[in-house]
Amino acid sequence: MKRPVFSLLVLLLAGALAWASDIDRARALFERAEYRQAAELLRNSPEGRTPEGLWIAGRAWYQLGDYKKAVESLEKVVAARPQDADAWLWLGRAWGRRAETSNMLVAPSYASKSRKCFEKAVQLNPGHTEALNDLFTYYLEAPGFLGGGIEKAQALVERIRALDPAEAEYALAQIAEERRQYDTAEAHLRRAVELAPRQVGRLIDLAKFLFRRGRAQEAEKTLEQASAISPGSPKVLFARAESFIKAGRKEEARKLLEQYLTLPLSPDDPPREEALRLLDRLKG
Repeated sequence: MKRPVFSLLVLLLAGALAWASDIDRARALFERAEYRQAAELLRNSPEGRTPEGLWIAGRAWYQLGDYKKAVESLEKVVAARPQDADAWLWLGRAWGRRAETSNMLVAPSYASKSRKCFEKAVQLNPGHTEALNDLFTYYLEAPGFLGGGIEKAQALVERIRALDPAEAEYALAQIAEERRQYDTAEAHLRRAVELAPRQVGRLIDLAKFLFRRGRAQEAEKTLEQASAISPGSPKVLFARAESFIKAGRKEEARKLLEQYLTLPLSPDDPPREEALRLLDRLKG
C-alpha cells in the first residue's frame, strides 16, 4: 500500500530538481567547489545577471583565479547591495589578488581599492571576523604609502580577540614574525592551538611556521597531529602536499595532490585549480 506514496514522493523530488533555478543549481555547484561549472552555468543564464547570480559567479571566478572577472561581477553586486559587508569583503579580496598579479603601474591602485573595500566591510559590520582578519592582513603587509602599517594592524588585534581569541593569537604571531621575533611568534601560534585544539587550521598555521624556520620534522609531526584530529581532511592533505614540495619530495607531493583532486571539496578548502597548478609545477 505504501509503494504508490513512495513513487509519488520520488516523482515530486525529481520534478523539484528539474524546476530548480539556475541560481539554485549554481549555488549547489559552488558549495561543492565546482567553481568552473557554476560560473559557466551563470554566464549562459539570464539569472547570472541578477545580484545573486553575480554574487555566486564573482566568488567562483575568484576561486578560479580569474580576478578580473571576479572584480567585474562583484562590483555590480556592491552597486546593487551597497550595505552588504560580505560583497565588499570579496570585492576587496578580488582587488587584492589583482594587485598581486598585475604590473607595477596598476598594482598600487588596485591595492588601495582592496583596502577601501575591506574598510567598508568592517564599517558596515564591525563584528565581521573575516573582514577584520583580511583588513589586518592588508595593514600588516602593505607599505605605508598604500595605507598599511604594523601599528594599524596592531590596533585591530583586540577587536579580533573579542570575536575569536585564537585568531587574535595568530594575528600576534604574524606581527611578531614580521618583527623577526620568532620565539614570540611560535609562542602565540602554540597558544592559538591551545585555545582551539579541534581546529586543524591552527595546527596547519603552526606547521607552516615551522617549515619557514627550517624545522621540517617538527612541522610534519604537527601535520600528523592535524590528520589525527580530522582524518581525511582535504585541508590537511593539501598542506602535507605543500610541505613535501618544499622538502623536495616531489613524488610524494604528486600522489597527495592527485588524491586531493578526487576528494569532495567545499569553499573552505583550497581550490582544485590550485592543486592542478602545483601539479603542473611538479611536472615542469
